[in-house]
Amino acid sequence: MPASLSGYRIHLVGIKGTGMAALAEILADREARITGSDGPMCFNWRNHLVLGAHMSIAGGVHKALQRGTSISCEVVQIFTRNQLRWAAPPLREEEIRIFRRRRREFKYILAHASYLINLASPDDRVYGKSVSAFEEELDRCHALDIPALVLHPGYHLGRGVDKGIERLAGGVRSAYERSGGKEVLLALETMAGQGSSLGGSFEQLKTILSAVEADGIPVGICFDTCHVFAAGYELRTRSGYDRTWRKFDRIIGRKHLIALHLNDSKEGLASGKDRHEHIGKGRIGLRGFRLLAQDPRLLRIPGILETPKGRDMREDVENLRILRSLTSRTSEPGW
Repeated sequence: MPASLSGYRIHLVGIKGTGMAALAEILADREARITGSDGPMCFNWRNHLVLGAHMSIAGGVHKALQRGTSISCEVVQIFTRNQLRWAAPPLREEEIRIFRRRRREFKYILAHASYLINLASPDDRVYGKSVSAFEEELDRCHALDIPALVLHPGYHLGRGVDKGIERLAGGVRSAYERSGGKEVLLALETMAGQGSSLGGSFEQLKTILSAVEADGIPVGICFDTCHVFAAGYELRTRSGYDRTWRKFDRIIGRKHLIALHLNDSKEGLASGKDRHEHIGKGRIGLRGFRLLAQDPRLLRIPGILETPKGRDMREDVENLRILRSLTSRTSEPGW
């Protein structure tokens, strides 16, 4: 397995399935953006950020895609199972068939692993259940042709960062060895840095990424704006925004960026609190999201809302409208 995501692009091109083709496409886009071989970049949202939201799977995983289509999502993120229970019924053949057919309506589909999973846990019982649950998540992504799975790195619960990362890497390795979803790309999510959580700094994420990559597992980063801001990385000013991304590029490398979670923050900079807010209504504000929406270095990155909403999803509709409006060349500050 190649040692960088630019290598993964070549590795995945030959894999069958629309999900793998979409992943190969996004990695090819990333390589073009990094090398500058794609020529001048345009700020039209249709070939800039690829926007969508996390969708409920109530009624079956295929229902999430219907909901995404109804509000013009280009990308959808789902849980493949009830995220608050360890046990889950198997996917039905009919819902797999419908899902795989309808997923062609979207540029990208991502899954998010259950919140119960803690691969850094020092408790052997919780750890064992987490490894098994993560293996099942990979198998479900494989069955549904979902190319990437977002994972919270977990909590070391007082055992220390190094021990937690060692535990996490071992759990990921065990799950991939046993799973049929070895081609699924693991997207480690940036965290807010609360308590004993791992992934609250770029340095920690780099250490985790390197440990997982050393086992030949395809891995990248999902950049959550709320979490990063809460962890102390500035996004509201041009100088702060540029400083944050320079640090990301230097420590992790932009080639490892797979997706964005687009959430404003109810809490302030470096609060260490994970509290999502609607776009422009929180402490990051419209200026921060305008900087992100107009950043040509984020060309065609999937951007996913995880903001509060009701059943009619009108909040998603409004947040997507705002994000798309911020990409306009006439929307200050521009690049």
